[in-house]
Amino acid sequence: MTNAPRQVRIIGGAWKRTPLPVANAAGLRPTPDRVRETLFNWLAHLMPEMDGVRGLDLFAGTGALGFELASRGALKVTLVEQNPALLAQLARIKQKLSATQIELVAGDALATARRWPEASFDLVFLDPPFDSPLLVPALAEAARLTCPGGLIYLESGAPLDESALASRGLEIVRSGRAGRVFFHLLRRATQ
Repeated sequence: MTNAPRQVRIIGGAWKRTPLPVANAAGLRPTPDRVRETLFNWLAHLMPEMDGVRGLDLFAGTGALGFELASRGALKVTLVEQNPALLAQLARIKQKLSATQIELVAGDALATARRWPEASFDLVFLDPPFDSPLLVPALAEAARLTCPGGLIYLESGAPLDESALASRGLEIVRSGRAGRVFFHLLRRATQ
């Protein structure tokens, strides 16, 4: 893993400044601290009351996005990870923080997502490996799983096509770029 940080940190909330280790795992690309800070500033304006939020991190990796959401008071945050070493690391962090609102799910992201009913989450984080064909099917699942008016955060190697998003009932609320990473905050249309 070239130039990858050895750790990232939780930016705000109850566990502010808690370091999260970054394992040397293929395809693992943790969301940088400054991008998470931007994202959570956006969320603070769009979801000022985090205490009732049900969140999903579909490709958890380091767990940085999910633990950040839980740190800020989310009701429940589900982290999905299929790599056993990363899952064990997430379990250690969960135990260290006594993070009872975190649920860890072992398994393939898409297969796991298909088991949940529609509108199960208020906020879904998507950060699939860039070199995989997972972005489009993961976005389709996230759109189905997000409640009307809910939000999806997505990282990708290219900007998103707004007309393709509209056909899925999604609109870009905010977007940015950090190096080669494009990040987007999407809203599911209310019915």
